[in-house]
Amino acid sequence: MSTSLEGPVLAVLDDQAINIATEHQMIERLVARAKKGLGFTLFTLNLDHLVKRRADKTFRDVYARATFVTADGAPVVALTKAACPEMVRTSGADLIDPICAAAAQNNLPVFFFGATQTSLDCAAKALVAKFPGLDIRGTEAPPFGFDPYGQPALEAGQRIADSGARLCFVALGAPKQEFLSDRLAQIHEGVGFICIGAALDFISGEQVRAPQFMQKIGMEWLWRLMSNPRRLGARYWQCAVLLADIAVLEPLRKRLTGA
Repeated sequence: MSTSLEGPVLAVLDDQAINIATEHQMIERLVARAKKGLGFTLFTLNLDHLVKRRADKTFRDVYARATFVTADGAPVVALTKAACPEMVRTSGADLIDPICAAAAQNNLPVFFFGATQTSLDCAAKALVAKFPGLDIRGTEAPPFGFDPYGQPALEAGQRIADSGARLCFVALGAPKQEFLSDRLAQIHEGVGFICIGAALDFISGEQVRAPQFMQKIGMEWLWRLMSNPRRLGARYWQCAVLLADIAVLEPLRKRLTGA
């Protein structure tokens, strides 16, 4: 397993390394790089990403080049606790508030890319009100069918860099947001790209996140499934199959082979 992760590997799950265990650790290391003018990519590893990694070599390669990887989802946390007891869940939606607070405190300009312009405008207004001093250099909603490997993506990356932003939140969903972040981070070395999924839509109210009690007991996936069963049913079935393979079948294979 090759990796570009900064710092020590804390846990490995299905051949993917994780190097961020807690929110405090994430903020400390992210801010340190940004203040030095060093860019990065930050991905939140969940079961869906693990499914995609197995099926798509490009996605595996992108993850291998990530600077920071957190554990997203109760199953990922549970499966890495033995290697790293302090591991806690850190999803894209959990990143916004603490990173924006740190950005405001450390004078690190930010940019928001993805979602819809309505969602971006509402989220930006809410975040500036919540974190006075937050310097938002721009917001941009790409058109439907946006290709992270197309020329418009390069042009968007140049606008982000030209804005002076040191941190860019990318809200496109996986794997598009990871593809874009990886590509632009290799070109604009002074910008940190943070993949956040639907986080801005939660802030703007365009989507409703699971209640806190469901988040705390690791059942946010059920809320999402009930909200959109036709779209998410097949995805979560694949996640369940992979979880069974990692948690049950893989240990059994190792016992049988003596590995």
